[in-house]
Amino acid sequence: MRHTLLAAAVVLLPFAAGADPQQVALATELAASPEEVWTTIGNFHDMSWHPAVFATEGEGDATPGATRVLTLGEEGGPTISETLDARDEAGMSYSYRITEVDPAVLPVTDYSSTLAVTAREDGGASVTWTGTFEPSEGASDEDAVGAIAGVYQGGLDALTERFGAAE
Repeated sequence: MRHTLLAAAVVLLPFAAGADPQQVALATELAASPEEVWTTIGNFHDMSWHPAVFATEGEGDATPGATRVLTLGEEGGPTISETLDARDEAGMSYSYRITEVDPAVLPVTDYSSTLAVTAREDGGASVTWTGTFEPSEGASDEDAVGAIAGVYQGGLDALTERFGAAE
């Protein structure tokens, strides 16, 4: 089985004036149907599919304004607080932002992200995870990009293991 990962999609985008926001975009192509993949990753209040997430606690329904707190690693581990900004059930995507995180855990600020599932022409699904952010104080662009790329890659690898890579 051939594993296709669009890892070449780590992109740094310069913007005018001040600190340059950074962007990471990673994707993987899966053997499962888009609907099957969306059933697994589409619930904002359940990130059990990601190996770094020990637990997810959510408030609100699946509409913008809902919140979640991710506990990382193990019980009592560090947390990340996030808010759902947009959700498109038919389009199989949602966008969210981090509202609170210790920079020692994830060295970013002004982080927003979109997780999306699309159908592949030859069958299967493509999952794309994109994020825009700035490095936290004292962190380099490389530190921030590396941390986010690591989070995304860990999740996408877990999905590939679960559903199989598209051929």
